[in-house]
Amino acid sequence: MNEKYNVYLVSDSTGETLDRIFLSLKSQFANFDYEKKEFAFVRTEQQIDKIIQECNKLENSLILYTIVETKLAKYISKKSEQNNVPCFGILGNLILSFSKLLNQKAIHKPSAQHVLDDDYYKRIEAIQFTMSHDDGKRVDDINEADVVLLGVSRTSKTPTSIYLANRGYKTINIPLVLNQQLPRDLKLNQKVCIIGLVADPERLADIRRNRVAIMKDHNLKDYTNLDYIKKELIDSKNLFKKNNWPIIDVTRRSVEETAASILKIIEIKRNT
Repeated sequence: MNEKYNVYLVSDSTGETLDRIFLSLKSQFANFDYEKKEFAFVRTEQQIDKIIQECNKLENSLILYTIVETKLAKYISKKSEQNNVPCFGILGNLILSFSKLLNQKAIHKPSAQHVLDDDYYKRIEAIQFTMSHDDGKRVDDINEADVVLLGVSRTSKTPTSIYLANRGYKTINIPLVLNQQLPRDLKLNQKVCIIGLVADPERLADIRRNRVAIMKDHNLKDYTNLDYIKKELIDSKNLFKKNNWPIIDVTRRSVEETAASILKIIEIKRNT
């Protein structure tokens, strides 16, 4: 039986970076049983002392931290060593290496990545644009978008759009319904990156059945019918091919993987 670990994620900022790093780390170990505890905005020695005290109360405790202030980073490392708690700094060596490479001192300022600069406001604008254009709500200003996602129901259009918006890309997603007429501006558009999303029909049928069960609406027979779904997908693929729109199969892709492929397509389009 595998031991269970108590993982303490300690950050002097929001903890978002550390959480993503830990997500990548744990995915590499098939049999990693753990309980995660997160501590954000840790900026005093007293806060660290309390965390160390809690670690001492539990077996198999370990600490991962992103603390950029040098004195505090050394303090958590020292206290962990004194209490025999495994402790790993995520950014320390990387910042030091970059400092040497760039031949300049790092500012060691917590939350420096969350500065309210032009990129920040660009992301906020993209999020607002994307939310108001979700699920085909608005299609009158397609030329203002960076990317348009097309696909039948449950092909991850909305979560992918939100992810792209958080990266600063104004995204419109439009559901494809049989016999539906697409906006005229869409077919005439040469500027915006238009991408079609598809998925395995059986997988879609499963997802839709679960959706209908949650909605408790049992009058959507076509919506979950496998033959109907296959017809939807065939028609959507024919549409994409007819207009030379790139196609991404999302069946075995996470939202992040789908978004990465979309960003690559956007980059290629911009360079052609």
